[in-house]
Amino acid sequence: MSELINNQSKERQEKLKSLIKRLHEGEDLESVRTEFEAEFKDVSTEEIAAMEGALVAEGMDVEEIRKLCDVHARMLGTKVSDIHKGGTWEDQPGHPLKVLKDENRRVEKLIEAEIVPYLSQEGNHAILMLRVGTDRLSEIKKHYARKEQLFFPYLEKKGVTAPPQVMWAVDDEIRDKLNHVSERLATPGVTVKDVKEEIEALIHQINEMIFKEDNILIPLLEDKLNLYNFIQIAEGSDEVGYFLEPPAENFTASETEEEPEKEEGEPGMVEFDAGSLLPKEINAILNTVPLDMTYVDKDGHVRYFTQGKERIFDRPKTILGRHVNMCHPPSSVHVVEKIVENFRSGRKDNEDFWINMGGKMVHIRYFAVRDKDGAFLGTLEMTQNITPIRELSGEKRLMDDDD
Repeated sequence: MSELINNQSKERQEKLKSLIKRLHEGEDLESVRTEFEAEFKDVSTEEIAAMEGALVAEGMDVEEIRKLCDVHARMLGTKVSDIHKGGTWEDQPGHPLKVLKDENRRVEKLIEAEIVPYLSQEGNHAILMLRVGTDRLSEIKKHYARKEQLFFPYLEKKGVTAPPQVMWAVDDEIRDKLNHVSERLATPGVTVKDVKEEIEALIHQINEMIFKEDNILIPLLEDKLNLYNFIQIAEGSDEVGYFLEPPAENFTASETEEEPEKEEGEPGMVEFDAGSLLPKEINAILNTVPLDMTYVDKDGHVRYFTQGKERIFDRPKTILGRHVNMCHPPSSVHVVEKIVENFRSGRKDNEDFWINMGGKMVHIRYFAVRDKDGAFLGTLEMTQNITPIRELSGEKRLMDDDD
């Protein structure tokens, strides 16, 4: 029986893939849709994700799928079986999926109230209102960034890669169009007639993306991600930002009965606030950073220093465990003591110096190292040759030919 079900599933997948391919080859949307509606009562988000993944695996470029993904959405219409599935997250304030969906409703409301009415008017007032509306609509970039930086990584870890790639490409296109429309609206003498077609195309593409997020992405996320994933997403959301306003309530594990399922790292890894690394990776990273770094503990003893390729000051290993006062000439010990005392008391958190040394401009920075409760743990010294940085001018956006 299971073999029969698997064969039926494969047949559905091949048929769906064939229909999408025909759209990409230029066949009329309506004729393909007629056949689709005859063949399929509905399709699931899982099938859509698998279909896009299979097309990418067969060599179809993500950009090619992006070009016609709006057509895909129009063909699928309300045939996606997961659309009205719902879920407990809809009743959980601050849940990342609820925030995502609520933002889509705010986007629609903004477009209808602050942009569409002025597309049928003319004059400076209409242009001004379109500029204001478009500027507020540009906050959707935070919505897309949250989707790309927080949701997509978890889908990719679950093996779902094609839909995120396609959506990201469309997001980029929407961002570019938003920027272009904003520039056009700021051009002296521009009229509504000049920009109406571009704005309508932008609105259409945003609405198509809303459809995909509501009816394809959100059910896919609900199916693939666990509670711990959503907690991590919620914790990272404030840093990325929201569309116009943050959620009124935060989403935390305490608001659910289920315990978060934490992801286990590789044995021997050191856990950090963001990520985990093997000890050899930590050592290599610190030695790769183009700075000399020295750490002195709260009692004033040298505990660690980097071993990078470019050294500013000599740091023999014999200084490890030595009191910092004994590592400086007597004439400058009082300066060191004052820096540490300012850090210990909380009066300061950093101190900067810069000196000319052997034709180099050397930047020396001291930072108070504190724990999450603000308790003083020690002092970090960072020394860098900033001469090459001071000589920078203009911009460099591409690699050199010989890189």
